[in-house]
Amino acid sequence: MTSNRTKPHEIVERALELSTADGCVVIADEESTANLRWAGNALTTNGVTRGRTLTVIATVDGREGTASGVVSRAAVTAADLEPLVRAAEAAARDAGPAEDAQPLVTGTPASPDFTDAPAETSSSVFADFAPALGEAFARARAGGRELYGFANHELVSTYVGTSTGLRLRHDQPNGTLELNAKSPDRQRSAWAGRGTRDFKDVDPLALDAELAVRLGWAERRYDLPAGRYETLLPPTAVADLLIYQMWSAAARDAVEGRTVFSKPGGGTRLGERLSPLPLTLRSDPNAPGLESAPFVIAHSSGDDASVFDNGLPVPATDWIKDGELARLTTTRHTAALTDMPLSPGFGNLVLDGGGEKSLEEMVAGTQRGLLLTCLWYIREVDPATLLLTGLTRDGVYLVEDGEVVGEVNNFRFNESPVDLLSRASEAGRTEKTLPREWSDWFTRAAMPALRIPDFNMSSVSKGV
Repeated sequence: MTSNRTKPHEIVERALELSTADGCVVIADEESTANLRWAGNALTTNGVTRGRTLTVIATVDGREGTASGVVSRAAVTAADLEPLVRAAEAAARDAGPAEDAQPLVTGTPASPDFTDAPAETSSSVFADFAPALGEAFARARAGGRELYGFANHELVSTYVGTSTGLRLRHDQPNGTLELNAKSPDRQRSAWAGRGTRDFKDVDPLALDAELAVRLGWAERRYDLPAGRYETLLPPTAVADLLIYQMWSAAARDAVEGRTVFSKPGGGTRLGERLSPLPLTLRSDPNAPGLESAPFVIAHSSGDDASVFDNGLPVPATDWIKDGELARLTTTRHTAALTDMPLSPGFGNLVLDGGGEKSLEEMVAGTQRGLLLTCLWYIREVDPATLLLTGLTRDGVYLVEDGEVVGEVNNFRFNESPVDLLSRASEAGRTEKTLPREWSDWFTRAAMPALRIPDFNMSSVSKGV
């Protein structure tokens, strides 16, 4: 009985039967991926993979509290199952009482498809996309540009079973497309990316046309010094910054004075106005096109997640409401510790700004400023202010009198996303976007472009 023949729900049930701990949570992640890669207007590789990861969480009660032990392994077979369960139990016995210990979740209705076979992707997901990509290659070749990039589609079926009776299952499709266009001398480069569930809403011909325009802009070059510039941040850049902001939004850290959401002198900034614009930052498992798990899936514990919370329903949540900070992330443990509402972590992120302008229309309304393509190599400098640094990449363009007049050099920036929200003077139309920096970890986002009157380009970069 090998891993590819044993049904995931059977693996979960068998692991629960083997458990001798006081409590047990078993998470089976069945993953399949399909991908295409290309360079110089030609496909280079493609492939399909399958895999399984099993996580066993054992809880052991003691006089001083409940301990937890977590062990995860890939490619688990029936023969591996009992040693895995025993390893989790041994880890729990060797650990001290878990600070986040809570009763395991009960009462979440069972998923009707819990016993069904896992969902799988295949190369057929590219049935319409691949021919259109071939047309884009031909058009790019005729236009004197080279296309590089990759398309990846992943489908993960997650099965969660617990000793308290939960039997839950969630299928998560996740697709990414990244496309680079380069001039033949490799001196000009432009990037576009898209997140998708099934590649039916991705048009490589339209993306190639967009990149052709940007390479045309780059034919004229201007060198600008470091400084503060009115800057249009496209949706992808806004997503990268706000995802990092949410990763830094744990309630406990804020209460203990360690983050940008801590109030000087004690407490948090909940209820404080963060932006003059009516911005609402929210997550919703049922957001159209961005659907995510409707219940907590926690493979490990931290200030923003707890293995004891596996199976808790995840509601729609407004993190910022009409410009005011409304919620910080909590587990059941940190909610009780901070006296805040329970607000489990997020599987998608949407920023609504109330604006209807496209990025092109925002460019047309710019007297003089910079238009970015994307950000990369984002790193934290100061957690107390959430000061981040990073680089621009694949095109920074100068806008004068409502038109792009050419490309400028790249910059290193130093900015806090929280400060940017407070200084944003305009938000465009919200649209689905791919966060370029975090696309390996987080892809389900919808953001508007933001106009920042004084974005801090702290130094000139020679990167492309």
